[in-house]
Amino acid sequence: MQIVLGIDNIIFISIAASKLKDDIRKKAINIGMIIAMVLRILLLFAISALTALNKPFYSINSDWFNINVTGQAVILFIGGLFLLYKSVDEIHEKIEGIEHNESENPQPKATSFANAIVQISIINVVFSFDSILTAVGMTNGIEGSLTIMVIAVVISVIIMVLFANPVSNYVSKHPTIQMLGLSFLILIGFMLIAEAAHMSNTSFFGSHVGKIPKGYLYFTIAFSLALEFINMKVRKNK
Repeated sequence: MQIVLGIDNIIFISIAASKLKDDIRKKAINIGMIIAMVLRILLLFAISALTALNKPFYSINSDWFNINVTGQAVILFIGGLFLLYKSVDEIHEKIEGIEHNESENPQPKATSFANAIVQISIINVVFSFDSILTAVGMTNGIEGSLTIMVIAVVISVIIMVLFANPVSNYVSKHPTIQMLGLSFLILIGFMLIAEAAHMSNTSFFGSHVGKIPKGYLYFTIAFSLALEFINMKVRKNK
């Protein structure tokens, strides 16, 4: 489950590092994955604090709108907004051609190493938070659950490190895959916002915001990628 939940993390890290030069892209990705592992392990040792964040600290109750805001919901909501902003900004830049059209922009917008690390660190907080909440729910009541979760996190990050650089190189070489990845991030951002609303027991006119099953999300990603791989194969044959 940690590996599956890390797919969206790999997508974001690959896109965030795609503007870096080849000689430092691998370094940025490796640092990003190490940050992800450290954050997840630290969050595992702060489970009691995470549990306390599910207590509402602000409520709104009216005839048509109700919400009980929690710390967990705020983190997911901010992370979702950040993903939406970054994804739309990247799509706008690629469609407008700012990155490649030097005749109109002699100094194309680029991502510095430090900027990429900051972006990766911010989104790692959100993805790690969501991942640990899932792990805690799966191991609740099991003896030695903390040890199990730490081992699972370390193994999953090692596996993701092995695939992160090849994925990043592949994404950088194929613009259509980049656009698909950005579209996935928009979808994930919306899901995080919906998840925040669900955690806050938000309701509109008596209808509560439900939990979006992650299986739908990952099926959509897998189906879209499979379709694009077929299209790429057809174009290559032509």
